Amino acid sequence: MDKYIVRRYLLFLVSLFINAFGIAFITKALLGTSPITSVTYVLSMFTPLTIGQWTVFLNLLFVVCELFFMTRSQVRKDLQPYLLQIPIALCFGTFIDISMNMLYWLVPASYVSQLVSLAIGCIILALGIALEVKANVAMMAGEFFVRVISLRFKKEFGYVKLGFDISLVILACLLSLAFMDGIYGVREGTVIAALAVGPVVHFVSPYYRRIDNWIRISQTPASETAAISGHTVITIAREYGSGGHLLGEMLAKELGIKLYDKEFITLAAQKSGIDKDYITANEQSIPSFWLKCILSQSCEAPLESSLSTDDVLFVAESKIIQEVAARESCVIVGRCADFILGNQPKVIKVFCYSDLASACKRCIGEYGIKEEAAETEIKRINRNRIAHYEYYTGMKWGEPHHYHLMLNTGTISLKTACTLIKDIYQKLL
Repeated sequence: MDKYIVRRYLLFLVSLFINAFGIAFITKALLGTSPITSVTYVLSMFTPLTIGQWTVFLNLLFVVCELFFMTRSQVRKDLQPYLLQIPIALCFGTFIDISMNMLYWLVPASYVSQLVSLAIGCIILALGIALEVKANVAMMAGEFFVRVISLRFKKEFGYVKLGFDISLVILACLLSLAFMDGIYGVREGTVIAALAVGPVVHFVSPYYRRIDNWIRISQTPASETAAISGHTVITIAREYGSGGHLLGEMLAKELGIKLYDKEFITLAAQKSGIDKDYITANEQSIPSFWLKCILSQSCEAPLESSLSTDDVLFVAESKIIQEVAARESCVIVGRCADFILGNQPKVIKVFCYSDLASACKRCIGEYGIKEEAAETEIKRINRNRIAHYEYYTGMKWGEPHHYHLMLNTGTISLKTACTLIKDIYQKLL
């Protein structure tokens, strides 16, 4: 077996223990437990079995139930990850019990200490989930069950996962009411864990790039394989009101190459099957950064297994960027093109920014925005662009080290900026 695959499985095993330890820490905070273990925790409170033993039983039940929603072809296709759920369930349940025993000393006396313990547990769980996603070799039964349901009913993974977690919490409450005459084991900590873990996962995930070489993951996007040798591509990321699109138009005209900006809307609609009006309204933004993080907080599936509509759009545009760059020299405005094309030698990465006063002047004079609304609109669109870029790339938008040229179009003219980029372009020919 490839040593890198072995390393990935070892990483997955480590992440499984970290997840279990995080869940145990959250549970020991005495403010409830995570949604995924809410049912098993409540069951352990009025039966002889431990939370870990009930976790094994419930996960194996998920494995059995999955068969009722899978076709024969799906079973054949996913046989290995399907069967892997069994040893994973056994390990996960065992790890939870081991972790609960290891934390025998954790008995927070005050509400403040309970909140601190809960916060530490959420961070530990997030670290484990991010590591599990990085390993990307298997899925736990809960996530696999959600994936099967989402495929069967053609619903977005994130929303099915959210509904699944809510259902588990409701079931835990009902079991507690039925057998203990009150709600125990489900408290504010359950809600806090559900809301807090996802954003922490998103925050810590970029730091795991340090182990990419160890498990043989390229630190540049997969698009590196789509070489653009012979073509020079200029990517322009820009703050709203900095004139990035106008600069792209000037460059395309000066260099005799094609500009890709609004053209992506039609191309993305054709490739993804998403309505053009939806793309126009939602492109380069995400409806709620916080909600996206929550919905994807424990998605151990590969990207293609759990795409939301926004994810489908991003993947479609990414493929178009790769195809265009491999086909011809061009100017590409926005769409995270600097990240998607990676560190290829013939990609010129430009970031345009401007002071607020200059941006407002351009928005009023050239974009037709009302004076009283210009500043608010600039800040709104820039927030959307930041959230979109950082969510999909894990990199900081506007970070100087990511670009070849940082151009302040509030102090230099677009014509001067065009001349600078043109000079670099011609030297690469």
